Amino acid sequence: MSNPQVFILDDNEEFRSSTAFLLEAMGYDVQHFGDHQPLFESLSQVPKEQSACLLLDIRMPEISGLDVHDLLAEQGIDLPVVYMTAHGDVPLAVTAMKKGALTFLEKPLDDEELEAALNHALSDVVQSRRISPEEREAVAAARERLASLTSRERQIADAITNNFSNKQIAEQFNISVKTVELHRSRALHKMQAKNAAHLVKLMMACEQEQANP
Repeated sequence: MSNPQVFILDDNEEFRSSTAFLLEAMGYDVQHFGDHQPLFESLSQVPKEQSACLLLDIRMPEISGLDVHDLLAEQGIDLPVVYMTAHGDVPLAVTAMKKGALTFLEKPLDDEELEAALNHALSDVVQSRRISPEEREAVAAARERLASLTSRERQIADAITNNFSNKQIAEQFNISVKTVELHRSRALHKMQAKNAAHLVKLMMACEQEQANP
């Protein structure tokens, strides 16, 4: 696998070039852009297995970093984002974090803070959360199926996820084991799950996607 990739989107060419030079000296493969469209073309080619992240300027004349972040999500491009700004705008920073940014750096960038942010963004823990567009579509479909469950079917599906047996579920909800088996079968069918283990995997994927939109 090649070196970790760092993408930069910033309207200031001098800043982009100097930052790219610094990061290349630190051992990163760097691509930098002044416009989001060619950036998106490059990002769409990055495989999930390649460690990568985006340094994103929050204030640009044509489109804001926040809007770029929204477009990334719409197009199913999933990369850790580190925002950059020359303005100490706390409300803007809060908005950026709500969109899923890992952290928020002020310009001029501090070398140690930049390195720490990249180490975090490119860590195995953060990179493992990335999903491909195909996986995102599959999870979205699973969430739609999950929403179709009745309240009782959802309760039993949750109990299965928590490794409860049919007998334990029956005791918890004061129903018969046969009734549990019926709702369990319907939940598996609606979720298009092959078995209980597959159901658990689907539900955990839905929960992870909801926690990390």
